[in-house]
Amino acid sequence: MKSSAKLLPKHKRQFSRLGERLKLARLRRGLSAELVAARAGISRQSLTRMEAGEPNVTFSNLFQVMQVLGLGDDIDKLATDDEMGRKLQDLDLKTPKRGPRRRKSE
Repeated sequence: MKSSAKLLPKHKRQFSRLGERLKLARLRRGLSAELVAARAGISRQSLTRMEAGEPNVTFSNLFQVMQVLGLGDDIDKLATDDEMGRKLQDLDLKTPKRGPRRRKSE
């Protein structure tokens, strides 16, 4: 049996909100869970777990469901604003060169 990913409460809430958004998108389109699951090539139970915000969803299943819902291009928005990475790049942090070795004095 697979063990559940260990997540902080904040991250669990993020998964839950993502699941809610996927379910709302499906309902707005008037699509049943069975139809979306079939078109995505996954089981209805997998879709139900995804919409419930369970973290053990594969990335490929998430992408397939988003494609079925017409949200596939939203994948390109993930991690687009890497503010921390840009700051580090701007600082041009490099490993300092090591100074010359000291000789042991006798």
